[in-house]
Amino acid sequence: MQLISYNINGIRAAIRNGLIDWLSTQQFDILCFQEVKATHDVVDLKPFEELGYQYHWHAAEKKGYSGVATFSKQVPTNTVSGCGLRVYDCEGRILRTDFDDLTVLNCYFPSGTTGELRQGVKMEFLRDFFNYVAELRKTRPKVIVVGDYNIAHNAIDIHDPVRNKHTTGFLPEERAWMDQWFASGMTDAFRYKHPDDVAYSWWSYRAGARSGNKGWRIDYASVTDNLRDQIIDCQMLPDAVHADHCPVHLTMSNSKERKSE
Repeated sequence: MQLISYNINGIRAAIRNGLIDWLSTQQFDILCFQEVKATHDVVDLKPFEELGYQYHWHAAEKKGYSGVATFSKQVPTNTVSGCGLRVYDCEGRILRTDFDDLTVLNCYFPSGTTGELRQGVKMEFLRDFFNYVAELRKTRPKVIVVGDYNIAHNAIDIHDPVRNKHTTGFLPEERAWMDQWFASGMTDAFRYKHPDDVAYSWWSYRAGARSGNKGWRIDYASVTDNLRDQIIDCQMLPDAVHADHCPVHLTMSNSKERKSE
């Protein structure tokens, strides 16, 4: 199974920037897009259908804002939009797709960049999301949680940890939440396969940030520990330049394959 998680910062803009042509050269099974900034009815989705994908969409109520969409070649056995909490669901932040006994959560965490009010919303979201996933895992124990977490976990995940230590996205309380998250039975797939590698998934639009690789790793593929042995690889794909983020590419073997090895 090959999956990408990609904050595309507007799906229509990403398409104009060559997203479809790039996808046509790849073999991804599942596409998890964040910040689509559109409802499905205003996007030409025929090119995705021609590549073999069907889609599920969870848009924000506010036009041109937030929203997530999951495209897959396999038909999901179940889909759920949102987590049941309207304060987040109205912003289109969580989309669940089940593929038999595997659950994929496509998520766009709040950023907190616009001030204290939204930072407070972000911290509340982190608490509520943690509890939501813990409850979900009681009945769906095999879970992959991908998306833009809007947090750089450790100093290795940000180009200037000292100067950014008081910046949202690298605050001590946010990093502590990540510690708790990965201690709760979740594995950071990229860091598990590449413990010492420096790789980023987002760069500011400021001049030279991306070309100088002054970035942050704020996009993740987390898998429940019971799936850890099925991780083949997880990589950032910085050469895909359709937005200010790049895709996170997760490759997993499935249990049937492992049994036959």
